[in-house]
Amino acid sequence: MDAFRAFENGSLLPSYFAPARWDPFRRPLDSIQPWQFRLLAAVMLLVTSLSLAENLAVILVTCKFKQLRQPVNYIIVNLSVADFLVSLTGGTISFLTNLKGYFFMGYWTCVLEGFAVTFFGIAALWSLALLAFERYIVICRPLRNARLRGRHAALGIVFVWSFSFIWTIPPTVGWSSYTPSKIGTTCEPNWYSGAYADRTYIITFFTTCFIIPLLVILVSYGKLVQKLKKVSDAQGRLGTTRRPERQVTRMVVFMIIAFLICWMPYAAFSILVTAYPSIELDPRLAAIPAFFSKTATVYNPIIYVFMNKQFRQCLIELFSCNAIGAAESNMNLTSERAVLTQDRRGSQMAPMAAHGTISKRKSGDGHRGRQPLAPLTASENKMCPMSSGRWGH
Repeated sequence: MDAFRAFENGSLLPSYFAPARWDPFRRPLDSIQPWQFRLLAAVMLLVTSLSLAENLAVILVTCKFKQLRQPVNYIIVNLSVADFLVSLTGGTISFLTNLKGYFFMGYWTCVLEGFAVTFFGIAALWSLALLAFERYIVICRPLRNARLRGRHAALGIVFVWSFSFIWTIPPTVGWSSYTPSKIGTTCEPNWYSGAYADRTYIITFFTTCFIIPLLVILVSYGKLVQKLKKVSDAQGRLGTTRRPERQVTRMVVFMIIAFLICWMPYAAFSILVTAYPSIELDPRLAAIPAFFSKTATVYNPIIYVFMNKQFRQCLIELFSCNAIGAAESNMNLTSERAVLTQDRRGSQMAPMAAHGTISKRKSGDGHRGRQPLAPLTASENKMCPMSSGRWGH
């Protein structure tokens, strides 16, 4: 509590800030040039913009097309929501603080940013673990005839967010803390403290939020690969009987690889400074893993679009329909302007011609009323055609 009050008043900083008497809430670090902060801000602007746009597209296309609203896709959308929120909170705040060169928003925003990025990041990691476990259940069928249903996916999502909240809220209530990083423009769990409470929290946090989900991912996909290999050897026609499951599995494996490439440097760095809290690292070097980890939110949507044919088709159809709708609106607006121009010129034949045209259309509509209404319904609703195939078809 004393440390909390001191931080709130800005009169005391953690031990790794003490020798230089540097306050990350009031001024930039002297050893870093202003152009380096601006470079970090530009990188964060690019990463945040791409992540927000891509993850929002995944969410919108899933909501738009009923065909995509399947239990396995609930988990994928949950992952996109978590990535979107990581960028919306951590990415935006990091961009603004790097523009200034220090965490000018104050202690409370530092706690909020540290909690939000950690909370949403762990939710994303556990979503990947849940997705891997779901693929294992569907393909390996350890429960025989059990199928993944919407309520099962919903329960898994509730578990992901509840578990993430349980293990990221303690630093806000006294078990460890969220503090500024060495570079002073982001906030994170207090890796550098050698206090018993901080060390026990970091060890527990890594066990429950990194090691366990990573083991779930590795075991699930290890079993899955064994099953697919066994089916391929026994039947010799994996390309036709298991093609959809194989393509989904390949997509998820690439997501996990991309996630680990992004997060493993940050995890290794965090373990290093937790084991050796007195280690001296250049702030610019220490900032690289944290900034690099935020790019994970960009890779997942790319994998959805380019590795899943159904998602890609629906995304193209979504934007194609929007473009067609905009073109039709422009054509209607142009026609209305042409009629108004003729009226303003005093053409007296226009009303008669319009009346004759309307009469002919009404007469034609009377004859066409006996025809099927499907084309009219499709045109009015402006619905994109839906693909009938499942994953990968």
